[in-house]
Amino acid sequence: MPSLWALEITNALLAGERGGRLRPGDIRRFVNLVYGLPMLQETLQIESVLTGVLPLARERGLSAYDAAYLDLAIREGAVLATLDSALRKAARREGVPLAAAR
Repeated sequence: MPSLWALEITNALLAGERGGRLRPGDIRRFVNLVYGLPMLQETLQIESVLTGVLPLARERGLSAYDAAYLDLAIREGAVLATLDSALRKAARREGVPLAAAR
C-alpha cells in the first residue's frame, strides 16, 4: 500500500468519530485489527510519483491519491480493493483485478 494509506485511515476514523458514527472503543478495536493485518507499506518516491502516478491520474481522471493505489496495483500485479466507482472503472481499463465489492 502507498504510505498515504495510514493517513487516509486516520482521517476516516476521525471523520467517523466527529460525525458520531464511531466511539473511542470502536476505533480501538479497528486499530487492533489493522495491527494484525499482514501489510507492506511502500514509501512514495517523487520520481515514481511524477513518472507513474501523475500520467495515470491525468489519463484516467483520478486524484493523485487514487492514482497512487492504482499505480501500485499495476506494478505489483495486485488486486485492488476499493468501493470508489471512478477508481474501479480505471482499474478495469488498466486490467487490474478488483476485490469483490460488498
